[in-house]
Amino acid sequence: MKNLISYLCLVCMICCCHMITAQESASVLDEKPEDYKKRSPIYDYSEKKLNNVDTIPGFASKKNKIKIVGTIYESDGVTPAKNVLLFIHQADENGNFELRRHNKKRYVHHRGWIRTDADGHYTFYTFVPGKYIYGNELKQILPIVKEPGKPEYKIETYLFDDDPLLNDKRSKVKRSEVSDRILKLDKKEGLYIAKRDIILGKEIDSYAK
Repeated sequence: MKNLISYLCLVCMICCCHMITAQESASVLDEKPEDYKKRSPIYDYSEKKLNNVDTIPGFASKKNKIKIVGTIYESDGVTPAKNVLLFIHQADENGNFELRRHNKKRYVHHRGWIRTDADGHYTFYTFVPGKYIYGNELKQILPIVKEPGKPEYKIETYLFDDDPLLNDKRSKVKRSEVSDRILKLDKKEGLYIAKRDIILGKEIDSYAK
C-alpha cells in the first residue's frame, strides 16, 4: 500500500513539473520585447529562419505583379553582402496603406522580409503600388536595411519608370538624380521583372564601415 501511495505521489509530481514547464514555455513564446510597439517593423517577421525570397501578402490577386531582384553589396560596391535583412512595405494598388493590427501594434499589410544569401541576392514578389492617395507623391516601395551587428536604417525608396509624376518636368524629383533606384518594368509571361542593386551605406554620410 505504501508503495502504491509513493508511486501515485511520484506521478503527481511529474505531471505538475510538466505543467509548469509547459506554462513557462508558453510564456516565453508569448513574450514581447519592451520596445515592441515602437521598434522598427524590420524586426517583426514571424518566420524563425528567413531566406532570400519573399512574397508580399495578396500578391496572387494583384493585376500588376512584379518580381524585384537584385544584389546587395558591401560598401566597396563589389563584395556581395550576406545575411543582410531587407524589409519593404508599400501602398496597395489604389495608393492606400492598408493597416492591420497584431499584438496591439499597427502595421502595413503589404510588407515582406528577406535575408540575403552568400551571394547577396534577394527577390521580392510583389505588385506595383498606386500613388499615395493623400499627397502628390510618386509611386514607391519603402525599404529598410539591417546589417549584421549594426542598427537598421532606411534607404531611398524604389521608384517606377512609368510613373507620370517622375516624368513631369515640374516634379521636384529629377530623374537623373534617382536613376539608380528606378525600376524599369519588363513584362514576361504576365509578370513584370525589375532589378535594383544596393550598396550598403552609400546613401549615409556617417556610415561606419
